[in-house]
Amino acid sequence: MPFARLASATTPTAHIGLGLAAVGRPGYINLGREEDLPAVRSVDALRERTRELLDAAHAQGVRYFDVARSYGRSEEFLADWLLSRPDIDDVVIGSKWGYTYTAGWRTDAEAHEVKDHGLATYERQRAETAELLGDRLDLYQIHSVTPESPALTDKELHVRLAEAATQGLSVGFSTSGPAQADTIRAALAVTVDGEPLFRTVQATYNVLETSAASALAEAHDAGLTVIVKEGMANGRLAGPDAPGAVRELARETGLGADAVALALVLRRPWAGVVLSGAATVQQLASNLHAAVVDLDEDQLARLDALAEEPRAYWERRGQLPWH
Repeated sequence: MPFARLASATTPTAHIGLGLAAVGRPGYINLGREEDLPAVRSVDALRERTRELLDAAHAQGVRYFDVARSYGRSEEFLADWLLSRPDIDDVVIGSKWGYTYTAGWRTDAEAHEVKDHGLATYERQRAETAELLGDRLDLYQIHSVTPESPALTDKELHVRLAEAATQGLSVGFSTSGPAQADTIRAALAVTVDGEPLFRTVQATYNVLETSAASALAEAHDAGLTVIVKEGMANGRLAGPDAPGAVRELARETGLGADAVALALVLRRPWAGVVLSGAATVQQLASNLHAAVVDLDEDQLARLDALAEEPRAYWERRGQLPWH
């Protein structure tokens, strides 16, 4: 497993990763993007912003970087950075397939991405990813699996993914929606020739959405590396948008609301990598302070009390506009 590279890392930030969903394309659903990104979001401008973030992240101990076919040009930007930094060989690279980016570098597109977990999409996108990232790719994940996804039952697809695994690629999946726990447990049961297919799971978990916790603990116990995404709830746990209790704890710790929110996730024993989705170098630095936030039992209980009912959380997330 490529994540074994992180097991021996000693820096506090080694288990915080950087996801490029927010900077690989001009439009996304994170709150605050009007202030986070340049007014002119050209390809070159976001390529440069991505380079700045990757340089800063690596310099501060981050060793996992996460992209996807549907994150605009995120794979291309990451590949460019890797080529420009040939001496960097201590990072783990993960991407995802299953969504196709359809916005055409616009923020007002009617559809920003189209989902398809079929074998033909896998083969097409696997070739596209290979062209950009080549042998630097460590992990390939099925993007946003839900209980009804054909990716859970398509035996031919499973065989093809298992073939990729025999060639050294780790195979994983990500989840979304209020039934994440059901999806995770169904995926844990997928085998090829009697062997579990998936080696990683990437799921949404944060102060507001905790419903997948028990299933993620089961996945960890089964030997999967757990990657946590959306630890900031798409900006709902940052700065002025954070709930009062989170802002109060930020004052108590002397750090940002974002660091407090991510610190809760880092405290979970099953969390292998926790993603930052920072769009600026300043946000990244603040996020990375999560590694040194020390929350006592009372403070953790105050955060635990903020959890929302899953369907309400995902309904609100679905209403966030693309900025």
